[in-house]
This record gives sequence, structure tokens and C-alpha cells, in this order.
Amino acid sequence: MVAQCGHEITSNPLYWFQSFSPSQATMVGRGFRFLDSKCFSDASHSYFFILSLIVVHYTTQASNPVNCKSQNISSKYQHCGIHPDGVHDLDCFGKYSSQGLKKCVWKPGNGALEKTYTLIVKQYFHGRCRAYNITGISTQIAIFSNYNMSAEVFENSESTNCTKAIFRGSPMSLLRCGPPYKVSFSRHSGRLVVNVSWQKEDTNNIKYYFVRYKALGSLSWSKSPVKSQNGEICTVENLNSSLDYTAQIKCDTNEKCSQCAWSEAYTVPSELTTQPVIVNLTDIAMSKDQRLLYLTWKFPAKELFDGYYVTIGKASGEAHELMNTTQPEITLILSYSAYHLNISAVNNASTSPPVSQAIPQREDMPSMGAGKVNVTVHSNTSFTIYWKDNLIKKYVCYSAEYMKKGHKAAYMSFYQNEKNYRTLSPLPEPLEPYKRYNITLHTRPNKDTCNMKNVNNSESTYGSTQFYFIEGYPVSAPTNISSYTVTLNSVVLQWSSIPEEDIRGFLLGYIIYYTEYNPRGTSTERNITVDPTLNSYELGDLKSGTAYKVQISGFTQAGEGVRNTESIFKTKSEGFSNFSGVITVSAVVATVLIFLSPIIKRAKVILWPSIPNPGNSNALQKIIGPCELELLESINALKAEEWDTYSLQIVEKEDVIPASTLALYRAFEEEEDSPESSCNWMQRDTEDASEGIPPVITAETFPDIQRTDPQSSPFAFSSGYTTMELFQQGIPQGMSANTSVTQDTESKSEDTDLAVVKFSTSPVLDSVEIFTIL
Repeated sequence: MVAQCGHEITSNPLYWFQSFSPSQATMVGRGFRFLDSKCFSDASHSYFFILSLIVVHYTTQASNPVNCKSQNISSKYQHCGIHPDGVHDLDCFGKYSSQGLKKCVWKPGNGALEKTYTLIVKQYFHGRCRAYNITGISTQIAIFSNYNMSAEVFENSESTNCTKAIFRGSPMSLLRCGPPYKVSFSRHSGRLVVNVSWQKEDTNNIKYYFVRYKALGSLSWSKSPVKSQNGEICTVENLNSSLDYTAQIKCDTNEKCSQCAWSEAYTVPSELTTQPVIVNLTDIAMSKDQRLLYLTWKFPAKELFDGYYVTIGKASGEAHELMNTTQPEITLILSYSAYHLNISAVNNASTSPPVSQAIPQREDMPSMGAGKVNVTVHSNTSFTIYWKDNLIKKYVCYSAEYMKKGHKAAYMSFYQNEKNYRTLSPLPEPLEPYKRYNITLHTRPNKDTCNMKNVNNSESTYGSTQFYFIEGYPVSAPTNISSYTVTLNSVVLQWSSIPEEDIRGFLLGYIIYYTEYNPRGTSTERNITVDPTLNSYELGDLKSGTAYKVQISGFTQAGEGVRNTESIFKTKSEGFSNFSGVITVSAVVATVLIFLSPIIKRAKVILWPSIPNPGNSNALQKIIGPCELELLESINALKAEEWDTYSLQIVEKEDVIPASTLALYRAFEEEEDSPESSCNWMQRDTEDASEGIPPVITAETFPDIQRTDPQSSPFAFSSGYTTMELFQQGIPQGMSANTSVTQDTESKSEDTDLAVVKFSTSPVLDSVEIFTIL
């Protein structure tokens, strides 16, 4: 059938290829590549070709192409022209893997009345051309790859408003790669990493690609596109973390990709730089040896984000699980094991820094101990773990976690369906002597999780215990030994426990050594063993007033540890006890007196008020103050006259309150007790008294003198001084002062006696005393 490669053969089935519809050509396109590079050499190729025609005949979706030569296509569509509002942007391209097939696409005009178009494809191969009637705006065509082609698409071909679009090109230059099948972006620290997946037929043909970008809303792209490191990954540096960007991608052209177009625009959101903040963490113990963990958080930043990544993993590193959520909360059902939790906000380009939360192992459930789990150590790389209950009826998958204090836990998961124990060997790391290990046994209900796949709600805790590979004796002693509550024959000792790392085994108890302190001799040492849970003990049966020295040590199964430094205490003596009682009573009495004295003083003020000193009264100050000098002068005058007498002179004047005296009192009231009036009044009384006193007055001189009883006189007082009230009562009743005078007082005007008593007991002037009584 083929005479020479590359030459036209009229009977070549290639001619039949031009009659394929687009869908038929798609199925057999790969088989026609031999027309450009190979020649038929035997009849099997022809049979395969004919069989392909039969198969694709039943998959035709568009009308079969028509030979342009048999119909006068050119004259039929000569009235159609190119118009801006008509059909436009006709483009044809193909893939390197199927060079005999091309895809032609176009855009409809603004005034399109129908959805059917006519596509005419011409190649200069015997002047052949094919016409396609197509519903839609794209189709696949079959062409010869060694010959240039031209294509025309007609719109509204039956009307006078027919428009067309034209395309010309070489098939070898129409090999187009792209667009990307999938694109992902990752931003971190001002860097953008682009990861691209291409269509299957382009994967091996694209070696590199370019990325151009601009800030969202900007009109201009980056100065130069960034070339990728390979066909998948491209890194863009020095971006602003707070800005959103727009990016486009296209492949790098080569012989297999002669055309590379920019992809659609992708929006790259800003970088998330703020970590979430945990608001609340609630850890609740549940039944069946599980706990419920409820966690809430918030994301304080304003950046756009799509949701959160929550990563929960066992602290031993056995497994972790990544969960997505759009809400800032999550509920987990976990075992009593320790976990690590990370929460990050995410969008389609970045992940925020995570907030981390350590979830410690719970040890507060009573069923965790009580002999449910036991361990027998065989060597530093092997031990057997036993469990009390017959768990194999319900569980077959287990996990044992063991760890030293302050270290990461090691784990071994296993399958067991026959016995209630399991020997674990070899261990990931050898056991260390004198180190305490905590071991916890977890059960897993699902058989496919013996090697843990999920963390949430996948296991429960059965029990735990502690063990040593090799025990030793304590290398340190209790510290901070003190004594208190010391009595005549007892004392209470208190101490701090031995640190766990220094015990080097399970502490079985403490030994207290004590003996009488005798620097010059020896005494018998006694000891007592106390429970390891105690940190104080009362020593009894001691001697009073005796000093003792004491030491304490701890012991394990391996033996007794070192003792601490000697401590000395002394019991009380009997005398000291009595003296202490006296001191105590004295202290109590002193305290009572100190606090009782203010109370007594206050009660005295309330129950027995102080009597005021009349010398400090206002009335007496008005009388005495201004006239003090004049009174002293008068007294001195009297002294000068009478210094040489030994006699007692009494002058008595009787009068029924003369008018002159009443006038004096009224004047005294009108002057409001002025110092001048007081002085004048007193001076006049003094003069009158002095004028009426004879040189010598005796009792015989006035035999008929009426004696006045001081007690019955209205001017007599019960004491040697008076208050303001009594002073006012002594004012004559005839005064019309501001103070009210009752009618009864006026009716009792009696004779008022004015007596001046003068006596002298010594001729010495300084010893004379003068008394004036009103």
C-alpha cells in the first residue's frame, strides 16, 4: 500500500482520515503519528486502521466533515467578512503526544443568532480541505503535521450578517502545554513556594515554568517572571507577608511545548503570622479509664483564614492525628496517657505558627493501681508485664508505655489473645539500674489499631505500676530535722523526705537512732523503725532534763542508707516547768493589766466624774483677775495697821439690804460683770468695813450682838469654794438681772449680816491671815 515514505499515495488510508469527525479522530489520533515518521510495511497496519474506523464510527458527536472540493465552499461563504462584533479569536493547538490532532476554539460574536458554526480546515496536500458543522465554540480536527494549515470559522452563515474568523499556522508550532492541572501555594517568612501539577500528557514535556505576580489590586506585574527550580516547585522571595498577591503560571517553551500560555489568575492570601490563643482546657475523667478533653481557642489576628489544623499526638511519639475544623473548639476522648497538642490557623497559602499545649498523664484514678498491673524484670532489655483481669475476652490489642521520671516515654504495642501477660523483648533502650520506671498498660478495642493509626477515641487506660531494674540503698539521709512539743519525757521529731533520685529503690521505712548526750562518757543507743509515709514521730519514755542526740536514715530492700548529721535536743526539767508556769501566769496578769487599765479609766470617767476647779471658772476669773493687785494693796494696808496686835476683831453690820447696795447690784448687772465695776464694789466694801472698825473690838463691846448661824444663812456654803450656779444664787434677791427671780425670793428679804473677821496670831507680818466671809 505504501511505495515510498513521505510520498503521497492515493490509496493511502490517510485520505480516509480526513473524513473523521472530531470525536473519531481523538480515538485514533495516536495511531496516525506513523504517517509522519513511518510507512506501512505490512497489511496488519491497514487492518488495525480499518478496525479503528469501525470503532469510532459509533462515538461520533458532531456531523461528519465534508470534502470542500465536492462542494463549492469558497463561493458559498464569500459574503461573510471579518467584523469586530462577529465571531473572533479562532485558535488551534495540540499536544505533542498526539500531533495529528488539534483543537480549535473561538469566541462567538455579539449578535450570534444560533449556536451552530461552520469550520473549514485547509491543508496544501493535493489542495484538500474539510468542512465541519459544529454545535458549540470548540472542536477537535485531524490534520497532517508536515503541512501548514489554515482554518476559518463562520457564524450566521445563512444570513447576510455572516462573520468569520481566520487562523493560520504550522502544525509543529501548535504544540501547546498547560494550563496547570493543580496549583498550591505556601507562604512563610516572606517567601512563596508554588507547587504545580500538570496534565498527564504534559508532565514529561514541561521541564520548567515561570511565575509572575503582583499585589492584589495592582495594575502592573513583577518586572520579570520567576523561573522554577524544576517542573513542579518554584520559590518566590522577598514578599510582603501582610499583602495579598495575584499570581499566574506558564510553562517554559521547548521543542515539545512550542506554545505556553499564562494560566488563570490565582489569589494568594496574606501570610498568617499570629498564633491562636487557647482560652479554656477542660480535662474530665470518664468511666472506662478514659478522659474527655474539651478545648476552646481564639485567633486574634485580622488575616483571612479558612479554618484550623489540630494535631494531637502521644507524647511517646507512637502516633499523631491531624484534624481539620472550622470552629475554634474541639472535643477529644483520650486515654490517661500524656499527649502533645498543636493548633494552627490555615488558609490556602499559609499556616500560622502553632500554639502548643502539653497534656500530662493523669494519675488520679483509683483503679490505676491496686495491683492491677505487675512487672517482673529479667534483664536490662527484657521484662514481663502481667495484668490481673482476663482482658483477652474483650481486648486483643495492647500498648505498654514506660518511662523514667522527667524523660520521654518508650512504648511497645502488641497483640495478645491467649494469656494475661506478655514478655517485652528486646526493649528499644536498655533499662538503667537504680532508676524508677512508671509503666502503664492501655487497651485498644479495634484490632486494626494495635499499631495505632488514630489517636482520638482509640484506646483506654487499664492500670499502671512502678518497677526497678536493680534496687540500691539510699545515698542520702532525711534533712531538716527539728524538734517541737518538748515535754518532761517526750519530744516530737520532724524531717524532710529523701529525694526520689537518692532513694534508688522502694523506700521501706525510716530508722531513728537516739541516745543520751554525754560528752565524757558513752550511752546505750536505741533505735525505732517508722513507716515510710511518715515525716514526724513522737519519741517517748525519755528522762526529764536530759539532752539527747538523734540521727535518721532510710532503708530499701537493698539495705540501709546513710545517716544524717547528729541533732541534739533536751527534755524539760521539773523546776524549769514550775518556773515556766510562773512566767506564764505573770505574762497573763501583765497582759490583763495592760489591757484592763484603759477600761478602768473609762469606767471611772463615766461613774465618778471629776469635780471642776472653781478657780478655773469664768466667773471667778472675771472677779479676781483684774482686781488682784488692788486686793493685794488693801490687804497690805490692813497688815500694816494690825501687825502688832494679838487680838481678834469682829465687826458686824446689820442692814436689810440698803438701797445703796441694790443700786450697786443693778449697776453691776448693767455693766455685765466688768472688771472695773467689780473692783469698785469690792473697794467700797473694804472702805466701809475699815471705817466702821474701831481700834480694839472685843466681845464685851457689843454684848447684844446677834449671832448669825452660818448654816442657816442664805450666803453660807457647804464647802470652801463655789461653782457658777452657787455664785449666782448668792447674788441679792432684789436684782432684776437677766436670770429670772421668782416671787417667792422677793418676799423673803431678810437682814443680811456682813461680818469681817480679823485675827492675828503673831506680830510677824508674814504670818497674818485675813479671812473675809460673805
